[in-house]
Amino acid sequence: MVPRDDGKGRVAEPVSEEEKRRLLHMSEIGIWLDGYDDIFSDFDPRPYSERSLSDDFLSECKKAAREKTSGVIDLKFLIPPAVRDLKVEETIRRRLHEHFRKHHSLLEREVKAIRGRGVVMILAGFAMMMAATRLRNADPEGFVHELFFTMLEPSGWFTTWFGFDQVLYAAGQKRPDLEFYAKMARCEIHFTPY
Repeated sequence: MVPRDDGKGRVAEPVSEEEKRRLLHMSEIGIWLDGYDDIFSDFDPRPYSERSLSDDFLSECKKAAREKTSGVIDLKFLIPPAVRDLKVEETIRRRLHEHFRKHHSLLEREVKAIRGRGVVMILAGFAMMMAATRLRNADPEGFVHELFFTMLEPSGWFTTWFGFDQVLYAAGQKRPDLEFYAKMARCEIHFTPY
């Protein structure tokens, strides 16, 4: 039997069949691997420290993480003992954490930008409606006056409601991905022989 790293720099014995089943049914995400390449994109020839993650891997992680509502996620890779390499595993741990932190940060900035644009639109819409109200209460009547009023009033309503949509709904649609990357950025990653 090949010794394994328990994720904390200690060497432990391989797990039994019963332990494997227990690992997969707890609050952990268990993923079976044939080799380390299963985690990464087949089209990216770079070393593990820079390589893109596989869409299939990310999709499986998202499905599994959705069910985990609290606590720190333990990401357990079950890998054949013959292909294990502790140095490669440490590189992969760093790469995964780097990826998850980077995408969490990018999504946070994107949500802030969406909300910021929404607030600007709300304010612009209110300004248009105030201008339309001012035109309605102004004394002069004429084609140009009516044209500006007719353009400003619906534009103000549309811009205001679209701004509210951005603040309340568009930013909220990013929430599941934001939560996923937040969970995964804090996850503990372990490699276990099977």
